[in-house]
Amino acid sequence: MLSKTPSKSDIEASHKRISDYIFKTPVLTSQSINKLCGCEIFFKCENFQKIGAFKARGATNAVLSVNPIHLKNGVATHSSGNHATALSYAAKIAGVKAYIVMPQNSKKIKVNSVKAFGGEITFSENNQQSREKTLQNIVDKTGAYFIHPYNNYDVIAGQSTAAKELIEYNPGFDYIVAPVGGGGLLSGTSLSVKYFSGTTAVFGAEPECADDAYRSFNDGVIYPSVNPKTIADGLLTSLGDKTYPIIKENVKNIFTVSDSGILAAMRLIYERLKIVIEPSSATVLAVVLKYPEIFKGSKTGLILSGGNIDLFEINRSDINFES
Repeated sequence: MLSKTPSKSDIEASHKRISDYIFKTPVLTSQSINKLCGCEIFFKCENFQKIGAFKARGATNAVLSVNPIHLKNGVATHSSGNHATALSYAAKIAGVKAYIVMPQNSKKIKVNSVKAFGGEITFSENNQQSREKTLQNIVDKTGAYFIHPYNNYDVIAGQSTAAKELIEYNPGFDYIVAPVGGGGLLSGTSLSVKYFSGTTAVFGAEPECADDAYRSFNDGVIYPSVNPKTIADGLLTSLGDKTYPIIKENVKNIFTVSDSGILAAMRLIYERLKIVIEPSSATVLAVVLKYPEIFKGSKTGLILSGGNIDLFEINRSDINFES
């Protein structure tokens, strides 16, 4: 297990470790989106990843990095969605039990995904304190090994491999943009850029009504995520003491976008790329659409973080393309 910020060799080792268990996801382009945005965009499609999201990378790397002695009682975590599924998937690879704490308002599609990979779910109240208390009770009872959704160096190293693959696919990016919630993907992305594409600038994308990372980045202190209200349900958590310093040092800026901007970007990707993404993924294109003057004429990579959304939900009031 890593005890400090992943090095270049750590990321390379992580990529090799998980290579048999993840997809090397495709990179897509759209001439019509390029023309609309005034720049050349490459979409790294982690919506095609195992379990439907980039989280498979970090969870698998973390589980495979733990001494097997510590895995004998299984693994445990708290998560509202994709990390819950990813850890269940990684536990299945390792042949151990996965104990998952999920808030009661978790999306049905993500609850079903956890169950499909054999994760044992315990529901908590819809707040961080309840999630953590419920998890601690399970860990105390079972002896399971806790793997944090994002504030874990092995998880960060695993998440970094998405950007590494993007850079290897087509070097020379001016910008790479990743969504930010707890910061595992953004911190990992920034490390891969630092080690493998030093002239590229990294931006974070975050919902306006869940802007704790934006405020933390600009004020130099970690703000908790308090009652975030956004359709981007994968970006509701606050930065951790491991992800924040990496982001502060290596990310150029974090931009916020409205839910309406997220929906517009989501619809554009559905219509032009013909692929399914979840709202959290759409934040990256929403940033490009909101700040065309920054990206004009650039070569930009966008990491589409996942595609776990129930298509029947798009007509609900909180995900309504016609609003």
